Amino acid sequence: MKAQVIRAHGAIDQITYEQDWPTPQPEKGQVVIRVGACSLNYHDLFTLKGMPGITVPMPIIMGIDMAGTVAAVGPECGAWKEGDRVLVDPLARERYSLMGETVDGGLAEFCKVPADQLIALPDEVGFDQAAALPVAYGTAYRMMVTRGGMALDGSQEGRKVFILGASGGVGTCCVQLAKLSGAEVIVAASSQSKLDGLKALGADHGINYRDEDFMKALHGIAGKPRIWGEGGVDTIVNFTGGDTWVPSIKSLRKGGSLLTCGATAGFDPKTDMRYIWTFELNILGSNGWMREDLHALLDLVRQGHLNPPVDMRFSLEDAPKAFKMLENREAFGKLIIVP
Repeated sequence: MKAQVIRAHGAIDQITYEQDWPTPQPEKGQVVIRVGACSLNYHDLFTLKGMPGITVPMPIIMGIDMAGTVAAVGPECGAWKEGDRVLVDPLARERYSLMGETVDGGLAEFCKVPADQLIALPDEVGFDQAAALPVAYGTAYRMMVTRGGMALDGSQEGRKVFILGASGGVGTCCVQLAKLSGAEVIVAASSQSKLDGLKALGADHGINYRDEDFMKALHGIAGKPRIWGEGGVDTIVNFTGGDTWVPSIKSLRKGGSLLTCGATAGFDPKTDMRYIWTFELNILGSNGWMREDLHALLDLVRQGHLNPPVDMRFSLEDAPKAFKMLENREAFGKLIIVP
């Protein structure tokens, strides 16, 4: 089969296109899927470059998120059969095995997957949409709904939600979920074209953080937070960290919530704890997703309430071009590889 393989950590030029890689064969409790779509995540870049404390067996095929059709079925796989359309839940929690990091992933024509990680894919959901869900959308849903308690029934009218890093996979999901809640949605991105795309998804206000101080801009939209309760944003989504952390805390209303699931700009920012207790703030962390979060997302996509935007689709051979686009943060939404 054709596959993109790495044999050592390093830069994007470590990704090698193999045209005669061994096609996997299913063992007990496993199926082989024909990959219909594989979406890239920033985590794939971490896998490529190496992460402290995480051993990646080499050689390996990256690609965490994938959807496709069952091509072969091993013994003891329940009712799964050839031709079934499936989404793969890439994380086996009980054995901590992550597709594309500890075992081969979806940057290939075929991928071997434990049958207990398969989710039946509704006919109404395409492979591109499904492959966009687990890492980015699963993380966003758990952060905002499962952990953050956001209702998706339009009942949050009058509340203000601010989303940093809104143009990526996690961010575009957060925008759509916040809009489903009925909230007034404020976003930050690095270009006007990205802000235009976010407004098309439902954002009410856009802040170009390269051109203006986002905290001052937020205060102009929502008011400066006051100790007696006026001004400020109800919920801020910040998985950036770094020097955005303190301004985010200073932009929350009294009793507001800061939701986080990552720290792409730095994990150890300075925090002025006085703001946390004085304004009675809630800081909620969220780590990944659970299977029920993926089922909920599939239902939202099937019903037409959620639609992951895809920036570009690439052939398997051109996957390094997609990685370069990801590395340069040029994408709006998801990048999809079609083997």
